[in-house]
Amino acid sequence: MPAPATSPAQAPANSRSRVLVASLIGTTIEFYDFYIYATAAVLVFPSLFFPNSDPTTALLSSFAVFGAAMVARPIGAVVFGHLGDRLGRKGTLVASLLTMGIATFLIGVLPTYEQAGWIATALLVLMRLAQGFALGGEWSGAALVATENAPKNKRALYGTFPQLGAPLGFIIGNGLFLIIGALLPSSAGADPSQPSEAFLTWGWRIPFLFSAVMVVIGLWVRMRLVEAPVFSKTREAGLVRKLPLATVFRSHWKQLVLGTFFMLATYVLFYLMTTFSLSYGRTAKDAAVPGLGYSYTTFVLMMIFGVLFFAAFTLISGPLADKYGRRSTLIWVTAAILVFGLVWVPLIGMGTLGVVLWLVLGFTLMGMTFGPMGALLPELFPTSVRYTGSGISYNVSSILGAAVAPFIAVALWEAADGSPWLVGVYLSSMALLTLVSLLIGKETKDIDLDEGEAPAGVGQKSQDEAAATVAP
Repeated sequence: MPAPATSPAQAPANSRSRVLVASLIGTTIEFYDFYIYATAAVLVFPSLFFPNSDPTTALLSSFAVFGAAMVARPIGAVVFGHLGDRLGRKGTLVASLLTMGIATFLIGVLPTYEQAGWIATALLVLMRLAQGFALGGEWSGAALVATENAPKNKRALYGTFPQLGAPLGFIIGNGLFLIIGALLPSSAGADPSQPSEAFLTWGWRIPFLFSAVMVVIGLWVRMRLVEAPVFSKTREAGLVRKLPLATVFRSHWKQLVLGTFFMLATYVLFYLMTTFSLSYGRTAKDAAVPGLGYSYTTFVLMMIFGVLFFAAFTLISGPLADKYGRRSTLIWVTAAILVFGLVWVPLIGMGTLGVVLWLVLGFTLMGMTFGPMGALLPELFPTSVRYTGSGISYNVSSILGAAVAPFIAVALWEAADGSPWLVGVYLSSMALLTLVSLLIGKETKDIDLDEGEAPAGVGQKSQDEAAATVAP
């Protein structure tokens, strides 16, 4: 009798704790790196790298560099996806983490525009592109580590752990900026919403340099992983594709399109609540384009309070998606996001209590929509192209949503003379597109990842992989 395709010696199982920690810590570090850039893009980069522009133009320029990373993410998804589907998940995840860590550390030692002129701005753009390239390969790999090692009836729960990296990275990154800001406060008589001279000179660099410590920890955890049996079986059965990208576009293009639109509302909400809100919240009420007028410290503390709900409801969404299905859960959540976008002005008009409620509701919905994506997108694709397919869907959506969301939001905020009502309408419009895609799509919770095929009716079946049984 021939030996089994996968023996314990060939593909030892990862322990549950190792899987969850490895999928969580990497995305926490990646999102930490991403968030500290987003915070610096609002707080210091407009004056340090775009000093010759008026405040609004400088902010938009800083956001444009922020969005440039989103353009690099699909490229990273293709490159790292190819490597992950061809060679394995472990080595690819290590490479993505190293790339992000090196780029983030180098941002911390960049010269400013005053010191190096346009070269400083060009180097910032280059490092930002490297960050986006790395994050393009990080998320899908972490999601695959979680879901391909999970029990079938707990894939959505396991899939929430890489998603938890987003709120945890936000809290660590912004918490560190708050501590540095408290230690380096604005001088007496200065605008408390603006950074101090010491902060602008060297304080902002500390979070970027600190990322090196976190990357070393993440690498230590990930180096201890072994490949999941699901991928090992695919490799040993000779089903590894020479060109996963070609296979995805030829046989699974419908999943790519649907997966991209599944994520659209999530991305728009994500960056409106974390990036645009920081600009809007700390802009003075008597500015040319008025904001809420909170100090940086006050508003970030309010945001961190909201992000606690983001983390909690990310975890809560997993069991719900395992019980009721990914599609059903997300349909209700996306409908709620649509309504949420229409009530921004009434909520914010209630004063500080309303602003806190606005942040809590936004981040709660963020957790509920982001959590199930860790299982849903990987389940759309067979094992041989899962890294590539889920990564492209996730990251192309970043262009349609995250890359332009802060930029569009600032323009709409300015067009409405400081009111956020058009920004809320923009969010509702994107939620409507996601809702339509979810209504078109099929449920995936009963997919067998060992068989590795997409749900019937969503895309063409691979000729050499078994069909999966899908819930109606």
